[in-house]
Amino acid sequence: MYTVGLQSAADAFLLSSLKAQVALALLILFILLFFGFGSQKDGAVDGAPVFLPGSHLLAITPFFRRRFEFLNNGFHKTGQSLFQFNMLRETVIVVSGESARKSFFANKHFDLTEGFKMLSGAIPVVKGVTSNLQTKRIAQIHKRLSSVQRNEHLSGLIAPILEDCRRVMETWGPSGTFDPFEKIYELLFQITVRSLSCEELADDPVQVARLKQLYDTLDSGTTPATVLLPWLPGPSMLKKLWATKKIYDIVVRAIDERERSGISKPDTLQMLLDEKDERLVIVGFILGLLVAGARATGTTASWLITYLGDHESKDEVIAEVEQLLANHVSPNVSYSLSQQLSSIPLEAWESETPVLDSLIRETLRIAQPHTAMRRNLGPDVTIDGKTIPSGAYVLYPFSDVHLNPDVYPDPWRFDPSRQEATVPFGYVGWGGGKTHCLGQRLARLELKLVTSMMLLGFRYSLVDKKGEQLDAPPQPNWNDILLCRPEQGSCYLKHEKSMLSL
Repeated sequence: MYTVGLQSAADAFLLSSLKAQVALALLILFILLFFGFGSQKDGAVDGAPVFLPGSHLLAITPFFRRRFEFLNNGFHKTGQSLFQFNMLRETVIVVSGESARKSFFANKHFDLTEGFKMLSGAIPVVKGVTSNLQTKRIAQIHKRLSSVQRNEHLSGLIAPILEDCRRVMETWGPSGTFDPFEKIYELLFQITVRSLSCEELADDPVQVARLKQLYDTLDSGTTPATVLLPWLPGPSMLKKLWATKKIYDIVVRAIDERERSGISKPDTLQMLLDEKDERLVIVGFILGLLVAGARATGTTASWLITYLGDHESKDEVIAEVEQLLANHVSPNVSYSLSQQLSSIPLEAWESETPVLDSLIRETLRIAQPHTAMRRNLGPDVTIDGKTIPSGAYVLYPFSDVHLNPDVYPDPWRFDPSRQEATVPFGYVGWGGGKTHCLGQRLARLELKLVTSMMLLGFRYSLVDKKGEQLDAPPQPNWNDILLCRPEQGSCYLKHEKSMLSL
């Protein structure tokens, strides 16, 4: 892991000559090849999963770029439901199938934090802030996330979130065409900043755009080298380091500004300050959860809005939200759409929207390209007759169940009316076993508010880059492990503002 104190090295690299950058890149390549070739361990333990053929570093680089394809090819090449490969000197085991899924999610020694730390690498890393955290500090962050989702706090977020929707959607104009995987994601990033940080940041569109740009730099800078050799100051790592330092500075300045002002505001930062949390906990909470929330919820919102473009469920959602308005908003008031929706209480959003619930569930099934990552911190364990040694990393791709035609017939078809799967852990959209998405209550609310504003505020349909209507929505790209975006330019939303005032 790297520290913020290396920013000078990052700045120096970014200003260095092309020759210097190429030389450093070649050095990194040499190190990777030195560690990578011959990394497959000789003399596999009896009962161990079969090794993926060609399991050297160059053969497994698609794990970072085309993970869905890489894992599927692994099952195909080995002909097994479990296989293993080496990530430098670390053992990585991929499991699939019903019994393996049950064992994976039920094992109390399979640790999420250790698994994600080694195999992901796409979050801001600051020692003691977002990495190398003590168990007590991790528990404290989880506790604060639960506090953010208490009734009173969530209820207070409804109006500000809807106001963010109104302001951002107004910038789209009365009609036009846009890429939903850009514009909807940008909107969700704004909402995530609103929900999980502070008014000082959320009320400043320039600062929000800057934060998004910096987090995008972190995403684009995640390479095999930055994950496997995080201590090596290569080009991508230095760019990530620079972006992390800039994000850190923005968040710290906002905290300092709040403390200097002495003004209490109804936001998440104030809650953290009122709890007298350590500065590192506050900064880590905001740095880590901003990107985690924006990626996951932004991906889901982009696909949910896209799937509803020309789907029969669109009218059902509109009718459901209009019924909410009829039940909870006086017909005699002339509020804007965002004001009307903000009058609907939290309990109604959570308990009176079965159509929206089914849509969110189906979107998570078909368009969240997750691979669950764990590390076995306990003793050796057996799964489907194969030994998972202590210290090994264990992966379970969600596609194994969510795109399984035996569990979900015609799995690539968007069908919110599907019956729930009856097999164990047949749906893991919000996690499974002892590990669930701790922010799902907030995420559900955000998705419902954004979808309601979009469907009642605009008429829209799916078109291609020439403006011609699409016969069907694009297929999610599970190789894009962060955003699941389809092929660039394959889908746009052609929109026209409704008669309602946003």
